[in-house]
Amino acid sequence: MKLIIINGPNLNLLGKREPEIYGSLTFDDYLQELKNSYPGVNFDYIQSNIEGELIDAIQKAGFDYDGIILNAAAYTHTSVGIGDAIKAIETPVIEVHISNTFSREEFRHHSYISPHVKGVILGFGLQSYKLAIESFL
Repeated sequence: MKLIIINGPNLNLLGKREPEIYGSLTFDDYLQELKNSYPGVNFDYIQSNIEGELIDAIQKAGFDYDGIILNAAAYTHTSVGIGDAIKAIETPVIEVHISNTFSREEFRHHSYISPHVKGVILGFGLQSYKLAIESFL
């Protein structure tokens, strides 16, 4: 099984940014935990604060992976381009969010990504990624 995790803007600050919402663990540390928990899965990981780089990563992975786990972060609520990129590929995508976006500001209640993905997992902290992995297994 070959999965890629694609994280969007500000997720490079996990462990530092708003720990009451996002926790105190860095994503690199969490990724190592995932690799240890799922030795049969080949993980790739990309994080970018730049929308076009996320679109490039989705397009590149969109025909060669068994699944994409995408946390587009704030771009979830603004990027028609990311939604279109998901629509254009064959690889199934699971949209994840660490926080429950529906318990936050009103603008976070809409996703340009959700209509094009296999499923959405939100509000379970970093466990949202693990639940996404399980959905592919």
